[in-house]
Amino acid sequence: MRYEALGNAIEDAVRRACEGKRVGIAFSGGMDSGLMAALASKYAKSVTCYTCGSDDSFDVAAGRELADILGLPWVQCRISEENIEDTVREMIFATKVSDPFTISYDLQLFCVCREAEERVIITGQGSDEYFGGCANSVNEDDSQYREFTDWGLERLEKVSIPCEMSAAAHFKKKLYYPYLDPAVVEEVGRLDPDELRPKSLEDRKSVLKTVVSDLGYPVLAHRTKKASQYGSSTTDLIRGAARKKGVRYNRFISDIYEGLGLRNANLLRDAAVDVRMDPILLHDAEELLERNGLTHSEAVALFYKKMVREGDLRFLE
Repeated sequence: MRYEALGNAIEDAVRRACEGKRVGIAFSGGMDSGLMAALASKYAKSVTCYTCGSDDSFDVAAGRELADILGLPWVQCRISEENIEDTVREMIFATKVSDPFTISYDLQLFCVCREAEERVIITGQGSDEYFGGCANSVNEDDSQYREFTDWGLERLEKVSIPCEMSAAAHFKKKLYYPYLDPAVVEEVGRLDPDELRPKSLEDRKSVLKTVVSDLGYPVLAHRTKKASQYGSSTTDLIRGAARKKGVRYNRFISDIYEGLGLRNANLLRDAAVDVRMDPILLHDAEELLERNGLTHSEAVALFYKKMVREGDLRFLE
């Protein structure tokens, strides 16, 4: 057992999250959430697996199948052409998130928090970032690999988790992230980075696959899955809803956001500037704006005024 300490840390993190409690698992039917469900069933009072997706989605089929293998109750959190716009609107209202990718990526956990009867929800979030699960992790360029890995962890911390925590709070749920537990992260940090870096698409998460097998669940070690926004059909459904309205994906999300009155009140009366930017940059900028008591609109207006006053953009150099 090469990674015994890591396996023990993961199991202990799950135990502390669920021991003696009724818990729900955000369950895609893949290895990450499958291990969470299997370990939770050893310690929790009860475990229910919740899979978000359309009726014909990859995740729904995989979730139903794996829950049956594990002998655990399973519930589909159904999304469809009929309810996708209302679900997106509800998520935006609850989280105040406007980034289209974040909405597509985290809509599944939002739906699980909404549908689950249990107060405690366990998620497999963080596994891709720490164990080389993303396709972009397979990169021969050392600097690009490190840059992508660092970006993924920063995005997780500053964008995804705050969104998910807001969703959970909206439904009075408590989220647990065993793969992000400090003891687990510490054990990951003890490993040689080359062990975690995948050599090919098939080699992704090789360390975690070994851990899963050593913990007694080899059936989980080679479960294939798609990125959540595709495996659940979320992205396809949102694109379809946008096409029906004759707008692009990003404009569809922006229209819902603005329709909820979440833009600055003055912006609704004045000319609007639609600005798209990296969500990590937005997070860092918002912290700075808050410290200085400025809104987005005021900051953009100050920039435009200075640009007009200077007559060029040399002040940015």
